[in-house]
Amino acid sequence: MNILLTSSGRRTYLVDFFKQALNGEGLVVAANSNMSPALLRADRYEITPLIYSEDYIPFLLDVCRKYEIGLLVPLFDIDLPVLARHRKEFTDIGVVLAVSDEDCIAACNDKFAMFHKLWKAGIRCPETTLSVDDALLKIDTFIMQYPVIVKPRFGMGSLGLFNAEDKAELKVMYKKCERAIAKTYLKYEAASCPEEAVIIQTMQEGDEYGLDVINDFNGRYQTTIVRKKAAMRAGETDEAVVLTRDDDEYQILTKLGEQISAAFGHRGNMDVDVIMGENRLPYVIDMNARFGGGYPFSHMAGINLPKAYIEWAKGNTVNEWKVKKIHAFKDMDIRIYE
Repeated sequence: MNILLTSSGRRTYLVDFFKQALNGEGLVVAANSNMSPALLRADRYEITPLIYSEDYIPFLLDVCRKYEIGLLVPLFDIDLPVLARHRKEFTDIGVVLAVSDEDCIAACNDKFAMFHKLWKAGIRCPETTLSVDDALLKIDTFIMQYPVIVKPRFGMGSLGLFNAEDKAELKVMYKKCERAIAKTYLKYEAASCPEEAVIIQTMQEGDEYGLDVINDFNGRYQTTIVRKKAAMRAGETDEAVVLTRDDDEYQILTKLGEQISAAFGHRGNMDVDVIMGENRLPYVIDMNARFGGGYPFSHMAGINLPKAYIEWAKGNTVNEWKVKKIHAFKDMDIRIYE
C-alpha cells in the first residue's frame, strides 16, 4: 500500500512512523504547498497548489493515480474540511481518506461550535463567548472571571492567543487577535463570520493533559492515550509523561475519551487538550481531528497508530492497544523511566 501525507510541513517523525509501519511494502509520498523538511524524508514528494485553490483537489487526485495511493492522511486542520467534502472522488479511485465527516470537522475547527457541542454532550469546557461586551457582562455577573484567554475562533496552536487580566487588556488583546487573524491564513477560515472570528474564554487553572482519542475508520471507539504535559514549545508538547492504569488521572481521562468518541464519532485520531484542577474535574480546552503534536509520546509508549491506519484501510481490525509508562522529550527521545 502506498500512502499520501498531505500538508506534511515539518512532521518528519510521521513520515518516519508510516515508513516503518509499511516495512518496505509500499511508499510514503509527502505533499506540501512549499518545500519542507517532511518532503525530504519521504520516499517521494509533491509540491501542491494552496489548499483553497480550485486546483488543489484535482492535483491530489492526479497524485493518487500517479502513485497508486491506497491511504491519504492529512496533517493540517485546514486540509480536513476540503478533503471531507470530496471524499467520494477519492473513494471512487480506491483511496481511503483518514478524515472524519464534515460535521465532526466543522465542530472541531470552529472552536465556538466545539464548546457548544461539548456542553450539549455533558462534557466540561471553559465558559466561552464571542464579544467583549458579552464577556464583560459575564464577568460582572460572575459567570466568567479574569484572567481570560483571547484567541481565534478558527485557530490552531498558539497563533493569535493572548491573555487578559482586566477590562483594558481584554479590549486591547481582542484587537490584537483580530489583527493576527487578518495577517495569516486564518483569515480564510474567518471569512464566513468576520465579525465573530475571536473567542473569549475563562482561563482554566491546573495540570494540562493531552489525549489521543482513537476510533477506527468506522468511528468505533478503540482506546484513549493519556499524556501529562511537562513542557510546551510553540503550542506543541515538548516533554510529557504517558500514563497507565496505575495513575489516578488515567481512569478519569479515559472515561472522558469515551465520551468524546461517542459525541463526535470521528475517524482515526482526535487530539484533545485538557486541564484538570485540584477538584479533579477535567475541562476540554481544544480538539483537533488529526494527528497532534503530542502523538510521538504515544508512539514511544507503544501505540503504533500509523500501523493501525494501514490495517483499517485494508479493512482489517486492530485488537491490541498496550501502552507503557514513559517520561520523554519529543526531540531527543530520552526516556526517563518505563
